[in-house]
Amino acid sequence: MAPPKDSKKGPKPGKPSAKASAAAKATLRGVHAHKARRVRLSTTFHRPKTLQLSRTPKYPRKSVPHEARLDHHKVIIHPLNTESAMKKIEENNTLVFICDVKANKRQIKEALKKLYDVDCVKVNTLIRPDGTKKAFARLTKDVDALDIAATKLAIV
Repeated sequence: MAPPKDSKKGPKPGKPSAKASAAAKATLRGVHAHKARRVRLSTTFHRPKTLQLSRTPKYPRKSVPHEARLDHHKVIIHPLNTESAMKKIEENNTLVFICDVKANKRQIKEALKKLYDVDCVKVNTLIRPDGTKKAFARLTKDVDALDIAATKLAIV
């Protein structure tokens, strides 16, 4: 048998094209060849801020959420009906209450709105010497404190 004849099916494997040689050079050099060195202007190093994903827990850490620490009935303990409190009711359109020590003015105002349906202009508070909190709730002009004291609080 005779050796097979050379059949011409493509270009001869000789000199590669310019594009291919440029690509080969680039791969040999690597991608970091043209990276410029960054000039640091500060002497201290700050770690870069990276992505912080929010937690996705597999189960809740608390089975039941806790009850509100200060609900409306815990905020206002009871109304005060001393002589000075009655004077405030009659002359200044102000109701006087004993409140929880941890309650703030906004919570007292909300509790009064919820429990007695009255709007307050402002709430003044003080801590008494016995350690309880006293709140003076100044009512709006359209509401009479004497009326509220008589009907809803039953102290007059």
